[in-house]
Amino acid sequence: MTARTSPHAPARTSPTPPRSSRTAPPTAARTTTLAAPRPAGRTVPLPSPLVTQVAPDVWVARGGRRRWAAVAPHPLDRESADGLPPWRAAEFLASRALLRALLATTLPALADAPVTADADGRPVLDGHPDTGISISHDGEAVAVAVAPHRTVGVDVQLPQDRAPESLLRRCLGGHADAVLHLPERQRAAELAWVWTAQEACVKAAGTGLAGRPWQIDVPPHQLLGRWGEFTWVSLRGRSRTPLSCAFTATRPRDLHLPVRGAALEAPCP
Repeated sequence: MTARTSPHAPARTSPTPPRSSRTAPPTAARTTTLAAPRPAGRTVPLPSPLVTQVAPDVWVARGGRRRWAAVAPHPLDRESADGLPPWRAAEFLASRALLRALLATTLPALADAPVTADADGRPVLDGHPDTGISISHDGEAVAVAVAPHRTVGVDVQLPQDRAPESLLRRCLGGHADAVLHLPERQRAAELAWVWTAQEACVKAAGTGLAGRPWQIDVPPHQLLGRWGEFTWVSLRGRSRTPLSCAFTATRPRDLHLPVRGAALEAPCP
């Protein structure tokens, strides 16, 4: 699993910030109750909505780090976390527990598969290369995605208090003027939404910051669009915490499919 990035973190390679596309608003719909995996010995339900289906066979789940770190870990994940600093182990185990819970709900035959990394550092299910998975965490927020027969990327971002104009222009390009008039916190929230879509795209592509996510055209306030072979979807109206998913489209109508989820999700504690 690669470390997540933020447009507010110090630049590690090229300029740090976050996007592509034509949009069509998704319409309403369905939520699934998610519980922690059985081997844990206790179940920890996610706050509603638990799982959002963003396209056929593409699912996203989000939860709080402390809540999911409290789930007794799968033996394979506990072994992988050995030797990590306590804060990193908690983050790692929370994301793995949430991922296994999502798998148990959507693809139960894969819920116990080992989670490894490919040559690009993307998490993969060992022995199941045709099933895409992705993991993201930022502070108390954790998100995962699962997509059989597709590659997938997910990104969650806790907005900062401020969004400097230089950063907005770097990430939003010609769209920056559309948000510069907003109050500071709204500007920062919109930047976080845009960045999650950009970051989800390069995570799905397996390029990370080398893919220059801040150059991907993601207009502010948009719900979905395209970047190359990837469809991206921002879960606006489904999550108060900025959260986006990108995946390879297996059929032309993916851009017009409804986002399946129900009531607005509560923010992470």
